Amino acid sequence: MTLNAGESGYSSVTGPGLSASMGASESTPLLIPEPEPEPVQQWQPLTKEELEAAAGGPGWRKVRCYLVLLFWLAWVAMLATSIAIIVMSPRPVVTQLRWWQKALFYELPPDLIMEKHTEGSGDINDLCEQLPYLRSLGIGALILEGLFDKEASPLNVTATDERLRTLAQIQHVIAKSHKAGLKVVLDFCELDVAGNAKKPSNLSATVHDVLRFWLEQGVAGFAICDTDAAYSEKTLLEWRSVFKEFSSQEDERILVVKQTRDVLSPLNNITLVDVVMRSILPSSQHLLSAKEVADAIEAHLQTREEDIWPSWTVGGKASDDLKKLLLVLMMTLPGSPAVKYDEDINQTQNLSLTVSSPHESHTVSNADKGKTKRSAVALFSSLSSSRAREEALLYGSFTFLPFNSSSTNSSSNSTFSSLSSLPVLAFLRSWGCVHFLVLLNVGPEVHSLNPAWAPSLPEAGVFVTSTGMDRLGSMTLNTLELRPHEAVVIKLFESGSYS
Repeated sequence: MTLNAGESGYSSVTGPGLSASMGASESTPLLIPEPEPEPVQQWQPLTKEELEAAAGGPGWRKVRCYLVLLFWLAWVAMLATSIAIIVMSPRPVVTQLRWWQKALFYELPPDLIMEKHTEGSGDINDLCEQLPYLRSLGIGALILEGLFDKEASPLNVTATDERLRTLAQIQHVIAKSHKAGLKVVLDFCELDVAGNAKKPSNLSATVHDVLRFWLEQGVAGFAICDTDAAYSEKTLLEWRSVFKEFSSQEDERILVVKQTRDVLSPLNNITLVDVVMRSILPSSQHLLSAKEVADAIEAHLQTREEDIWPSWTVGGKASDDLKKLLLVLMMTLPGSPAVKYDEDINQTQNLSLTVSSPHESHTVSNADKGKTKRSAVALFSSLSSSRAREEALLYGSFTFLPFNSSSTNSSSNSTFSSLSSLPVLAFLRSWGCVHFLVLLNVGPEVHSLNPAWAPSLPEAGVFVTSTGMDRLGSMTLNTLELRPHEAVVIKLFESGSYS
């Protein structure tokens, strides 16, 4: 019997996803395959022929031209900007210094030349043998002091055998100095240069004869005092006319004026004087106290004249503790330092210390003296070489730095004026981006620097030299402690930089 689902009441079962009509058909497959995806066209690079055809089109040519033009415009703009920055950036102007502005003067007492020595102290030949040694220390010129009688003209040296011998000695020293590369300046301070002229009309002629005589001997210049009769504009004009006859661009003859008064008498023509020699300490018959020394130094650091070229000398008397500190000060101030004769840098004295002594106490004493002399020579050489090598110390700008300090013996910070101890003085020598800081502890106590004393200065630096010659390497100002009567020279640089 045939079964009819429709008729028998059976309904068709519709499968999931199937319509009723499809589900009713017995021929409908149980699994319907998914439709096949359409084929995807894969990317293929251009062939050589296609690339050449596309690159040669007018559009690409314009793009390439624009890119090349943009590159050159950017390069020219960067070049012009760099040149503008270099031209417009401030930089120090290099000043061509003359020989007397770069020289280190060394003042010799008359006893070294006129053979008025004590027994065993040597003679003029010992001095001449040391001239190359003095030149090796950086000394550039000698100032011969007190060689002439104040009652006679410097030219009138042939009146007696003694004066004739003095003339020969001076000529010998001048000749040996030239051979060693040293210039010689004669000190006419407090002398009657013109002598006792019988007629006033012969006065100028006599002065010219005196100057010409010594200039012919090879003298590089003369030194007079600001109280001498020659220190007048009329007289100095006459002297200048004589100097021009013997001067050249490489070998200029100079005039040095020793300032003995608190204020230098002004001249209408300041070019008549080349160097003004000034004393850091006031003259006195007794040793100046540390407070007096500090006050004198501070006064000179704060008041300086820019229209004259100074030459600094110690002048007054100070204790041995401050001797090296004053040397550091002179060698780092703007101008030409003038150092007086010092046995500590005397080569003959150093050699004599090597002779053995039969007594042990003398041997120990000689060893101590030898150590002191070696330290003095090392300090002198370090300062002179630094001054000759560093532009900032030679002709850099000068800035006095008043600041606060914190004493290790005090718990609170205060200014120098309110401290019971003596101050620390400081100044800065700058040239371009190079800065040299000079610190002077004149007092007998240890001082450390307040971290906020100079916020505009770099905190890091390297020691250049110190009075004890025992400070080396890098340092930071925040950790620096100055010992009693110590002076240090520091080359500052930014943290992480060693320029």
